[in-house]
Amino acid sequence: MSAQSTEALQGMFLKQVRDNRVEVTIFLANGIRLQGQIRSFDNFTVQLVRGNGTQIVYKHAISAIHPAEPVQLIDPASLR
Repeated sequence: MSAQSTEALQGMFLKQVRDNRVEVTIFLANGIRLQGQIRSFDNFTVQLVRGNGTQIVYKHAISAIHPAEPVQLIDPASLR
């Protein structure tokens, strides 16, 4: 998978969970687990909000992001 397609997939996923305000669990490479909603993101960071608190997480520290509900990244109509 090329770097551009990886960035596109990552961007689509993050945009979908942000726009739909899906609760996520972010697992960091050091084993720490963070929960909340993604408010924004850029090339290097993700802003995670929970209650009144906000955290900035560097993408290179993220091991996985688990959404609380399924995320649809493609339009099923485009598969026809």
